Amino acid sequence: MSIQLILNLAIALAVCALLYVFQQRHVSFTKRVFSGLGLGVVLGAAFQAVYGNGSPVIAATGEYLNVIGEGYVKLLQMIIVPLIMVSIIQAILKLRDATALGKISALTIGTLMATTAVAAAIGILMAKLYGLTAVGLTSTAAEVARGQYLEGKLSAAQQLSLPNTILSFLPENPFLDMTGARKTSTIAVVLFSIFLGVSATGIAAKKPDVFESFSRFVHVAHVIVMRMVTLVLRLTPFGVFALITKVVASSSLQDILHLLGFVLASYSALVTMFCVHLLLIAAVGLNPGRYVKKVFPVLAFAFTSRTSAGAIPMNVQTQTGRLGTPEGIANFAASFGSMMGQNGCAGIYPAMLAVMIAPTVGIDPYTAGFILPLIGIVTIGSVGVAGVGGGATFAALIVLSAMNLPVALAGLLISIEPLIDMGRTALNVNGSITAGTIASRVLGQTDMQVFNNDAEINLDGDQLVA
Repeated sequence: MSIQLILNLAIALAVCALLYVFQQRHVSFTKRVFSGLGLGVVLGAAFQAVYGNGSPVIAATGEYLNVIGEGYVKLLQMIIVPLIMVSIIQAILKLRDATALGKISALTIGTLMATTAVAAAIGILMAKLYGLTAVGLTSTAAEVARGQYLEGKLSAAQQLSLPNTILSFLPENPFLDMTGARKTSTIAVVLFSIFLGVSATGIAAKKPDVFESFSRFVHVAHVIVMRMVTLVLRLTPFGVFALITKVVASSSLQDILHLLGFVLASYSALVTMFCVHLLLIAAVGLNPGRYVKKVFPVLAFAFTSRTSAGAIPMNVQTQTGRLGTPEGIANFAASFGSMMGQNGCAGIYPAMLAVMIAPTVGIDPYTAGFILPLIGIVTIGSVGVAGVGGGATFAALIVLSAMNLPVALAGLLISIEPLIDMGRTALNVNGSITAGTIASRVLGQTDMQVFNNDAEINLDGDQLVA
């Protein structure tokens, strides 16, 4: 272990110690997350400036930072299945109303799909405003290799159809899906939990003693799982710090400048779509400014971790503890939002990419004959796109193959993919929160006292503090 590596790790540990001191002094959760994000950006930039891009020291430092960053993500992934199961089952046991469940499903999924269509349109608009095109772009060896890799994945994308995707949601073996073995395992677990909850409510009148025993068991399990969620979420500032430090330290400024137009267009589209989300929040009578303040921590985590699925526990906690959304709706929106209707990865990105690539084969992408089918394909193709690394690539393959466009050219963006993916993931997560918030508000189930309360969840004491 070199002196430089030891020094880097010492500095990183010192920052972690500082964040721990903040926790012990009960500094608010949002401020701790923001501090971790800011300190990570500064430290990552310092590593980049001192050692230069591609330095072995930075690579070695990143491996150790992964123990904290990726370790935190794995802990979040660990609690996804138990959290979804106990929360949805308990919500159905309290609901006892299949009609209400249908309304929740329709509102949540409808919002996710509609906003994806809007996101695709915004992606097309930004590509037009920034004059994006793949014509004339040159390929490096890495980009060529990436293009060949994408072509190898094309057959899998072409075989994917909406009926097959819907079938993949069904939990043929729920215990297998609890291991996350399939890309659609999260939705399968949700559906299994719904079946279990509905089955339990079906015996409430005939066998009340059995129903009460099961209900009590679910309640106990729910309390324990939520305590586990609290313990893991306390680590968020540390995870955000480690993740963003590695990203900034390993980014290439030259690559970013080379494709600066696409970076600016992408983030312009992401910010515009985020504003659309806020307009929807305002349209249902909620304060957009207060909403932004409350969702910032989970968006910061999504931005640094680049995993919509891994953000599910924090997503649910934000909706229930800060926005006043019932647990059933929050879990439904967070779970389905990680697998369909992803505004960033499955909406903006594939639409923008298709518009860029179309001119290379002599197609004018700004005609109604191209734009309308593209928006429709993007919206339908967003169903089943997993909220993990590579989800945006798979969405792009589906869209490009359906539009008969060359997929290999998507490899030209490999150098800036992580930078763009950070913003896309944050928008994906915000889209699922927006869907849950709208469904809850429209159904009159939002706890406005929680939403209007500027206090926040204190993960150190499990109570509200100013």
